[in-house]
Amino acid sequence: MPEVRLVGPNGEQVGIVSVQDALRLAQESDLDLVEVAPTARPPVAKLMDYGKFKYESAVKARESRKNQSNTIIKEIKLRPKIDPHDYETKKGHVVRFLKSGDKVKVTIMFRGREQSRPELGRRLLARLAEDVQDLGTVESQPKQDGRNMVMVIGPHKRRSEHKAEARAAAGDKTRREQDEAV
Repeated sequence: MPEVRLVGPNGEQVGIVSVQDALRLAQESDLDLVEVAPTARPPVAKLMDYGKFKYESAVKARESRKNQSNTIIKEIKLRPKIDPHDYETKKGHVVRFLKSGDKVKVTIMFRGREQSRPELGRRLLARLAEDVQDLGTVESQPKQDGRNMVMVIGPHKRRSEHKAEARAAAGDKTRREQDEAV
């Protein structure tokens, strides 16, 4: 391009100048000429320290990756005619997974003649969803998938919020222990 819209080192608008003038200004101020918006008409270029720019963009990228939460899906398998105690045990696992911020995929496996009674599976999944509604919500309604019926329950809080709460609780515990020692 013959000319660019130039932005100064402190963010001030210099105006539309030729590329040669922009390069000369960059050399005089001992900075680099960096094209910021190549698709604009005319392209936008900025006077800056390119090494510092690369470092700051890498730091921003690292921060955004750190704040990103990985969604982990845990799976629990049930049978339609599950014993009440076994149901409570499996429900406890679902509660633990939801409290730690993970999604839970609940699968009911049908065998033989059980396949002709999908309402048993729907009732069991509805009961489980109702039992854990204070910790999570149903993200995908029960669906029959061949011999299995599948439902996904997601936590109300994100995984990062659970980690922050756990760190805060651990910090409170250590502070209490230190106070007791004194």
